[in-house]
Amino acid sequence: MQTFIKNEKLQIFVIALSAAIGEGFKINPFSGDFFRIGLGVSTFLFLLLFMRHLSYIKAGILTGLVNVAFQAGDWMLLTHSFSVIESLQNNLAAGFYYVVFGFGMSRIQSRITEFHPLLLGGIVSLIDFVANGTELLVRGTLLGTTVFEFHAWFVLLITAIVRSFFVIGLYSSIAVSQMRFLHAEREKRMEQMLNIGAGLYGEAFYLKKSMDTIEEITAHSFDLYRKLKEQSLTSHSQQALGVAQQIHEVKKDSQRILAGILKLFDSKIIVDMNLSEILHFVIKGNEEYSEMLKKTIRIEKDMGDDYNIKNYIPILTILNNLVANAVEAIDLQGTIHLRIFEQDNETLFMISDDGKGIPEQDKDIIFEPGFTTKFNQEGIAATGIGLSHVRDIVRSLGGYIAVKSSEAGGAKMVVCLPTYELKKGG
Repeated sequence: MQTFIKNEKLQIFVIALSAAIGEGFKINPFSGDFFRIGLGVSTFLFLLLFMRHLSYIKAGILTGLVNVAFQAGDWMLLTHSFSVIESLQNNLAAGFYYVVFGFGMSRIQSRITEFHPLLLGGIVSLIDFVANGTELLVRGTLLGTTVFEFHAWFVLLITAIVRSFFVIGLYSSIAVSQMRFLHAEREKRMEQMLNIGAGLYGEAFYLKKSMDTIEEITAHSFDLYRKLKEQSLTSHSQQALGVAQQIHEVKKDSQRILAGILKLFDSKIIVDMNLSEILHFVIKGNEEYSEMLKKTIRIEKDMGDDYNIKNYIPILTILNNLVANAVEAIDLQGTIHLRIFEQDNETLFMISDDGKGIPEQDKDIIFEPGFTTKFNQEGIAATGIGLSHVRDIVRSLGGYIAVKSSEAGGAKMVVCLPTYELKKGG
């Protein structure tokens, strides 16, 4: 297979051989064996459309030669005549068809993908008609038959149109299927990249906070070292200095890690995204998450104005966390509703579910680090940094987050962010 892909001569030979074999399935629109229409032409055109890297002229010449050889041999077997000259006289014209057709297709080879299918079908029909006409003229010259009959040329025109549009239609349907498959693959990779980016953003956000804390601890440790030294507590002061130095090393390591993470999602090279696109990936990702948890959850959306986002990673991180929490709050089946709209220069995100809800006594502390209601099968509590993480990101964007009771009986998370912080060019 690798040899076939790399060897263009072999590919051209396969085209020529396939077209010659296809010519074995033919119809005779005129009386006798004067003119034949076979599937070889359709096969030839179909393969040319999918092998645009090849030389169409070379393919036409080789296909013409192979086709003449096949038809001449077939003619000898049918007529029981082994006259090479007579055989060529009756079949040489078929080779001219492929040469002319290959030349004509080479004129549009670089623009095939640019043409609308209907326009491409019309152009190919014209090329096919000219090639068929050339074959008819050459055959008439060699055999001394009349070729200027309206009926003959009309049949050629209809044949060219039907054959060309049939092949172009088949080619277009396959091309569309390929494009859909590629689009689905690209969307899948995009979703994976978005999830990775959102995860990295969260880690980078907390790492920055940790570095600020480390900086404060380093300053306090060094201040403690100075005070102990002033009191002549040499051994204790050296211990404090050692702690300060070790914390400083941790800070430098954290800086290196943060720099590496930031390189992985440089916001300057990330593609633009609209709110609707972000919502699409959030819904799709969490539908898959609910399936993984073996839950039947329907996620509905209600969206107002759509606009381009400056930096989609924080929004994706916020929505992913909140919708994932809603998925986890629902037992086996339920509904999650996402509503996004603008109000007084602010964009509001409302995520509600019909899960078990949040007790009133917990609503004031759910955003505190360490608070959690999630436990694994071993009874070990989760870290409880999810909602505190979301709150910190929301605050960094100049907004706020609140929790309310949902009309459906579960919880409703309300995130309010300044639109100018989100909208690109806003």
